[in-house]
Amino acid sequence: MSIIRYNLEHVYNTQLPKSLNNFFNYLETIKGKSKNTVEGYKIDLTMFFKFIKLYRGLVPKECDFHNIKISDVDTELIKSIDLNDLFAFISFTENYRDNGSYARARKVASLKSFFRYLYGKAKIISENPASELESPQINKRNPIYLSLDESKSLLKAIESTDCRFKERDYCMITLFLNCGMRLSELCGIDISKIKDDTLTVVGKGNKERTIYLNKACLKSLNNYLTVRKYEYDKIKDKDALFISKNYTRINKRSVELILKKHLKAAGLDTKKYTPHKLRHTAATLMYKYGNVDIRSLQKILGHENVSTTQIYTHVDDEKLREAVKSNPLSDES
Repeated sequence: MSIIRYNLEHVYNTQLPKSLNNFFNYLETIKGKSKNTVEGYKIDLTMFFKFIKLYRGLVPKECDFHNIKISDVDTELIKSIDLNDLFAFISFTENYRDNGSYARARKVASLKSFFRYLYGKAKIISENPASELESPQINKRNPIYLSLDESKSLLKAIESTDCRFKERDYCMITLFLNCGMRLSELCGIDISKIKDDTLTVVGKGNKERTIYLNKACLKSLNNYLTVRKYEYDKIKDKDALFISKNYTRINKRSVELILKKHLKAAGLDTKKYTPHKLRHTAATLMYKYGNVDIRSLQKILGHENVSTTQIYTHVDDEKLREAVKSNPLSDES
């Protein structure tokens, strides 16, 4: 009975309106969105409907925003929402919730996706109020990454430690720095998915992609597996590549703490660099030193759109400088 109740609560949250429950189920089951992505939509749209109730005077102005209930939001209220309501909400998130352009852009994306679903799939509304909603201008930022020397220093710090899990930690960081995988992908690696010099990981949207392992990856992997086999009987998830001190599959938080420890040992900034920054590092080093074109890099990183990958073209400034210098007219006065 408890399992059935859990499953029902997973697909129908009584604290949310029916339209939101249906939308989130659609995102997970039909669109294949990850739980983290769906949770992001849930946060944004829950805030939106709380705002609408406050904005429309459906709750007292002095009420606690956090405690506003939205389970009673019905079809009539949804149908009455127009573009001006959406503008008012985005303004509210900027002026009263201190949301920057990135956070507001995510909320715009959540609203557009939700109302597109209501209009095109659920057929609840006859007009889509979010179709003309524009995303705020976002200033592009260069990715933060370790230099080649800093990357070598990090690996050297792990190599010289007397940590019990040295081989595991070295292998994890080597894969990060060489393959550019996501944190969730690294934690989810199964031994059965490693074939010769290839590794299959599950990325965003439950999409599989193949990662190619270079000599450094294969060497660190072999060293780690040699050590891992001595504790095989204690391991609870036999197929999980990276194992925690409790002999279960390692989780994301543990990897973050492990990286922080080794960054500190290497004399590197523990606040500036995260597992995701190591992904940036791999991409930057491949693009800068490996003569990898942007389309190939897109495939390596598992980006759906090449525009996401183009943030790494900033590293080519030196090449551009050299190209200008190589112009045959460069020495003409």
